[in-house]
Amino acid sequence: MAYPQTFKDKIALVTGSSRGIGRAIALHFAQRGADVVINYARKKSKAEETAAEVRTLGRRALVVKANVGELADIERLFAEIESEYGGLDIFVSNAASGFNHPTMEQTPKGWDWTLNINARSYLFAAQQAVPLMEKRGGGYIVGMTSAGSQFVLPDYIVVGASKAAIETLTRYMAVDLAPKNISVNAVSPGVVATDALQYFDITSDEAILEQIANTLPAKRLVSVEDVAEVVAFLCSPAAEMIRGQVIVVDGGHSLLIGGWSPNNE
Repeated sequence: MAYPQTFKDKIALVTGSSRGIGRAIALHFAQRGADVVINYARKKSKAEETAAEVRTLGRRALVVKANVGELADIERLFAEIESEYGGLDIFVSNAASGFNHPTMEQTPKGWDWTLNINARSYLFAAQQAVPLMEKRGGGYIVGMTSAGSQFVLPDYIVVGASKAAIETLTRYMAVDLAPKNISVNAVSPGVVATDALQYFDITSDEAILEQIANTLPAKRLVSVEDVAEVVAFLCSPAAEMIRGQVIVVDGGHSLLIGGWSPNNE
């Protein structure tokens, strides 16, 4: 299949891109002409599989192991990008983790782990990305958040706090980096059928997923490709005037206040 080469010869970094949504975003950019940096923290085999797919599309792929919760690893990640590509056009802060427990079971270690990987990495990786983007005349930064930034989800208190921080950082960076010709936005996916559902006691059982889908106005779950399309749009000239926004991609789920749907009028 021939894809429009919207990102021909662009350099895109997607953290946490060995699987799930991050993998889909990385492949989407590659399909449309970008060279991609595949970042992972643990599963090298999955990262290499993603990189192999990128290369079959005729694009370059750099695989870098880095735990973005560690500042030294962030610095090394961007040093490798500069050494390999000399610059960067797109940074998608997708890597995420969390200590999923209720309020009274939270620990300082769980707080630090979650906030460092999800939110602190977004800010300090952006700091590293900016000089590389300036070499290319500007760029795009996209943070990944979730509904838990505003709504209460089971055992999500610390992750929710980290996602709220991501949305605040997005607004501030959008203003601070605009003079450098760098656009900053965030994407908030709804229920996506990935491994992450296990943290909400949702399995990959087709019947359960179908029940969830039927409660949505769109009548289907969000796919990883849906998310990748929106991320890519925000990194295109067509989104030039979208700055500091959180784009919700949830099939209308967040519109159903109190659980209302057309099925239970």
